Amino acid sequence: MTGHGEGLLVGVSALITGASSGIGAAAARVFCREGARVTLVARREPELAALAAELTQAGYEAQYVVADVSRSGDAARAVAAAVEAYGGLDAAFNNAGVPALPGLLHLTEDEVYDRVMDVNVRGVWNCMRAELAAMVESGGGSIVNNSSTAGLVATVAGAPYIASKHAVIGLTKAAAKEYAPHRVRVNALATGATRSEMLVDWMAGDPAREAAMADKAMLKRLAETEEIAEAALWLCTERSSYITGTTLAVDGGRLAN
Repeated sequence: MTGHGEGLLVGVSALITGASSGIGAAAARVFCREGARVTLVARREPELAALAAELTQAGYEAQYVVADVSRSGDAARAVAAAVEAYGGLDAAFNNAGVPALPGLLHLTEDEVYDRVMDVNVRGVWNCMRAELAAMVESGGGSIVNNSSTAGLVATVAGAPYIASKHAVIGLTKAAAKEYAPHRVRVNALATGATRSEMLVDWMAGDPAREAAMADKAMLKRLAETEEIAEAALWLCTERSSYITGTTLAVDGGRLAN
């Protein structure tokens, strides 16, 4: 609980999607460490419940909501739970996402496209609609959407994933412009290859795959989930008070390489 009383988000009500593992779970721990009261959102209840129990046993304020962000009603219910429990919503990290394996576009099934766009784009859309309404009501806030380096350049990921992550950045810019008069800041992260559950599954324990991914970054390694979480945290604090509508690359130099 180091820094709990003097943290960067003391008393802030924060919502994190995709919180059951990887970057989302790391963000939950980082946000709580800095004093936030956190609402954890994901589809997998056992993992959510365990994380919430870990945080509350450590003395932090945390609750969880089982929800599928691709459903507008679920997203609205999660935001409503944060507002009810903590008196409003001040910060949100829209991190939930699903991958699309590499493959030629003309061989990609409709179901793959639909699933990726539903979670990665509609999920962010659904969450932001509810989050923005709550933040306008309370007088401001900060939203961070997790995109990817694939939101700025073509990568080895499949076309649906690349398209979805470009769309997240578009939604981020549009919302930032529309809601600046309401004192709501909206930014995105262009995350590089991160040692998250999604990437670990894809690497399947193959050192060559990991080396190939790491080699694309100037720093020649994968990001740890906590490093992405720290960037999201910063964008949710007053230390980034003049930043909105931007996409922060957290990629070890991948895009500049």
